Amino acid sequence: MKLLFVGDVVGESGCELLGKQLYKIKNEYNIDITVVNGENSAKGNGITPFSAQSLFSMGVDVITTGNHCFKRKEIMDLFSGHDYLLRPANFPDGVEGKGVAVIDLCPYRIAVVNLIGTLYLDAVDNPFNVVDTILEDIDTPNIIVDFHAEATSEKKAMGFYLQNRVTAVLGTHTHVQTADETILGGHTAYITDVGMTGPELSVLGVDKDIVITKFKKHIPVKFSESSEKCFINAVVVEFDEKTGKALDIQRLIIR
Repeated sequence: MKLLFVGDVVGESGCELLGKQLYKIKNEYNIDITVVNGENSAKGNGITPFSAQSLFSMGVDVITTGNHCFKRKEIMDLFSGHDYLLRPANFPDGVEGKGVAVIDLCPYRIAVVNLIGTLYLDAVDNPFNVVDTILEDIDTPNIIVDFHAEATSEKKAMGFYLQNRVTAVLGTHTHVQTADETILGGHTAYITDVGMTGPELSVLGVDKDIVITKFKKHIPVKFSESSEKCFINAVVVEFDEKTGKALDIQRLIIR
């Protein structure tokens, strides 16, 4: 079985390119399930009902998010009522939405877990402790973890912590694809960051001149999406659906 995981989709242009290319990618790589991090898919950051439905309508099975998941108030109701739109599972009790989705592909089931790191991000529940509790309740060996974190050290640690316990630990958030894809312990596919789907010649999707001004002058600026051409960053993970064992992980960059 094959999973396509697409790195953080940025803005309207990122959604537009993914919409044009997703069907072709899924056919070329014989994809069975598609997961996309969509926390930056709306115009001006965050995720909205419109951007979420755009991703689902193009063939995405599960949308994961991160620290910007609740940036737009209009998304709150959709988080509460949608089984396949996730926010990080280690947000405190009582927060709208859910952090785990299970897709039934009969006779096999695939669980997608969304976690967020705590280093250099908001203080939430400890992701290492939370994932232990989550794994106790999941009744399938096929477990995909989106770990949305800032620090590479925290991501690497999570990869080793979940080695041989899940099918894949895929890092998101920093928008720069890393070249360290591997199979940990001969079982768990890992990459520190899947990367970004959006304007390539930009600073994490934002117009580069605006960001340079911010760094040079240290004055408030309004970020806006870059108008440069987009690319897609993703990974394809092949796994044995009977055991949950990852067999291969391949990075994709599609321009």
